[in-house]
Amino acid sequence: MQISLREITRDNWRECIRLRVDVSQMHYVAANVYSLAQSKYETECVPLAVYDGEQMVGFVMYRPEDYGLAKIWFIDRLLIGEQFQRKGYGQAAMTVLIDRLKAITGYAAILISFHPDNEVARKLYARIGFTDTGEVEEGEIVYRMALMG
Repeated sequence: MQISLREITRDNWRECIRLRVDVSQMHYVAANVYSLAQSKYETECVPLAVYDGEQMVGFVMYRPEDYGLAKIWFIDRLLIGEQFQRKGYGQAAMTVLIDRLKAITGYAAILISFHPDNEVARKLYARIGFTDTGEVEEGEIVYRMALMG
């Protein structure tokens, strides 16, 4: 597995919006077309394609945010295409993204949220080091990974 995160461009955006999750998961994550539109108007959002070698397998989007007196990263989206799920791509993509965010100094934590019924997300995020904050934002459970202090 050779996971990389790449910019969404005029050459790959159509492939990106064709990536979908299983019908049973659609209420857990926004469609990529929505996320790409959001990133054009909320310009702090950074949308990236997840590749294994030259094959696009997923999508992530994150943004910087002021969180009280601290600066944090918020991961808005993680979507692995239906045909690529249950192969370790979610964890691999998160590991690469977390390493990318850790390399930028001055941020206290990474936050991520997910639908309360999404047990796959809950287990994945806990396994890679996120902890439950006890907060709920827009109906989603918020998990946190400390980066400093």
